[in-house]
Amino acid sequence: MDMFSLKGKVAIVTGSSRGIGQALAVGLAKAGADVVGVSRSSQETTAELVRKAGGNFLEVSFDITRFDSLHEIIDRAKEHFGHVDILVNNAGTTLRKPALEFLPEEWDRVMDVNLKAVFFLSQAFAQEIVKEGRKGKIVNIASMQSFQGGILITPYTASKHGVLGLTKILANEWAKYGINVNAVAPGYMETEMTEPLRKDPVRNKEILSRIPAGRWGKPEDLVGAVIFLSSDASDYVHGSVVVVDGGWMAR
Repeated sequence: MDMFSLKGKVAIVTGSSRGIGQALAVGLAKAGADVVGVSRSSQETTAELVRKAGGNFLEVSFDITRFDSLHEIIDRAKEHFGHVDILVNNAGTTLRKPALEFLPEEWDRVMDVNLKAVFFLSQAFAQEIVKEGRKGKIVNIASMQSFQGGILITPYTASKHGVLGLTKILANEWAKYGINVNAVAPGYMETEMTEPLRKDPVRNKEILSRIPAGRWGKPEDLVGAVIFLSSDASDYVHGSVVVVDGGWMAR
């Protein structure tokens, strides 16, 4: 099982204050990694959970839409841990309203977090990996809306389609440097973002009726796939997406 171990690795996780990001930070720590958590919100709980899991934790309070300054995240991680090995682009946002009503600034708000920041933080990470001559792993968190349209979430759907395209082109360009770029696409998960759907009796029933596993996913359900794509076990995996959806896409 050594090929799945992350012992000695340093993982950066964005959006790590709660939900999926928090679960991934803890899961990576259990696999042996030290964790750099990036969020605008307090990460006190995440820090405690990571340390209980056996990892060291560095909290970086940062707005990832400060695109010209994203290298500071890498610099702080290096200053604290000496190197970086893994980047998990998890931070995301959405806005629900009819496509007829979206404003340009609302479109930009979602795209900036979900797509533009993913590229420029990945670029800053890859520049460091190439400079140091190390191997690196980038795991992007995609979505079912990377494949489907959904409703009332136009910029979110566009951004998540973009995440898969970005995953593929960066894999093509950076594989030669020893950088693996892949994605995990969660199905319908129990998070704050999906709370309106879970509280809607009609939509909740519609969604559950299509999931063969018969339940909403939990953030912890994603940990295994992310560990795999962050570890030596995935060294020949480039530009792929692992769907973790309880069977939704198979339906």
